[in-house]
Amino acid sequence: MKLVSYLNDGHDQLAFLADGYLYDCDLVHPELPNSMNMFLHYWNDMFPVAMQVNKAILDGRVGKDKAIALDSIQLLAPVPFPTSCRDGYAFRQHVAAARRNRKVDMIPEFDQYPIFYFTNHHSIQGPGDILCMPDHFEKLDFELEAAIVICRQGRNITAEKADHYIGGLMIMNDMSARRLQMEEMLLNLGPAKGKDFSTVIGPCLVTLDELEHYEIPAKQGHTGKSWNLSMKCWVNGVQVSEGNVGDMDWTFAEIIERCAYGVTLHPGDVIGSGTVGTGCFLELNGTGKLNNPDYPEQWLQPGDVVEMEIEGIGKLTNTIVKEESDHSILAKKK
Repeated sequence: MKLVSYLNDGHDQLAFLADGYLYDCDLVHPELPNSMNMFLHYWNDMFPVAMQVNKAILDGRVGKDKAIALDSIQLLAPVPFPTSCRDGYAFRQHVAAARRNRKVDMIPEFDQYPIFYFTNHHSIQGPGDILCMPDHFEKLDFELEAAIVICRQGRNITAEKADHYIGGLMIMNDMSARRLQMEEMLLNLGPAKGKDFSTVIGPCLVTLDELEHYEIPAKQGHTGKSWNLSMKCWVNGVQVSEGNVGDMDWTFAEIIERCAYGVTLHPGDVIGSGTVGTGCFLELNGTGKLNNPDYPEQWLQPGDVVEMEIEGIGKLTNTIVKEESDHSILAKKK
């Protein structure tokens, strides 16, 4: 099933998404909650009920008189208030290309263990405007990713059991201010200010039952579910990226295992895959310049429209907007 959160009278409302219409969960069944946060915290009880209701909607047993059109509301992030947000580094193609473009060897540790970093879970947003400060436009970038949300509390979860803790898949756009990112990482910390202003997820959460027919074996030597789902990104209508969720070298199950080592994961924790190969301007510009020193770099500008699509999940659309401020922390460097 597909679940969305939208703005309803000033609060987040959880709804089923079917054929371009939204059905408020608490309206179509009295046992279902009205928020994603509550749904995730009571997943074991709510999921079976929601599956029955979703089937009734798809079978036409719930009339459109109880629905509202998708294009008439403001979508939020499917998980509007995640308890945390981590981002992985799962696509070898992206890592290898980025290192090749910097003229350094592929790092062998990539193949030894999955890694992740924490980002600002209070900056999670859904479709719509992405507000950016002047310094963000110093090499402003998108990152095409997939993401999951944790639906059951767990600690020291093994990869063999980790798929049981995945509530569903979403698209993620890990927005990146590259100059801020690269400068702070010279001090072996970060990414922080280069990443903390906006992370986009959406447009819906697709539960794993709906993706069963896309499942493929994990790569050799790896454990967990994998899916043959094409990934694409367009900027101002021009396609710039293409990959596949199935290209992940480390599975979400393996990333969860590392995240949960000695740590309790909570319902509502969001975990990204990391950037797919060709999935950002940093990689594309580097590859272009490696092949042609005169290659013109491209970075996001005010007014640009970024569209991301993952097969079976949907399309996530955002517009880059400059905040009305000239404040610069780059200008304050000593």
